[in-house]
Amino acid sequence: MKKKQQHRASNYFEATIQLRPKSPVLLEFVVNEVEKRKDVFISEVKTCKTGFDVLISSQRFARSLGKKMKDRFKGELKVTKTLFSRDRQSSKTLYRATVLFRLEE
Repeated sequence: MKKKQQHRASNYFEATIQLRPKSPVLLEFVVNEVEKRKDVFISEVKTCKTGFDVLISSQRFARSLGKKMKDRFKGELKVTKTLFSRDRQSSKTLYRATVLFRLEE
């Protein structure tokens, strides 16, 4: 996985893609899809004992990627959002998305 130029801080992310159970094929699919886009980057890939957590810079892209995974692989897709903070200038509430994809075994 090669690093791309990032416009924001390297720890910036809007969404988490959770891949359950551990599947290197699924992780490689996600990384390849992100590398095709110039405006999206992966902040971090965390390895858990149950799978992988991929922190990604675009919430919209993470949701569409979840749909692509559901079409290509058999599994369950869950999308949730969590209140993150409130924008100081516009007073809008900011959310972080969690896209959970669970492969059928």
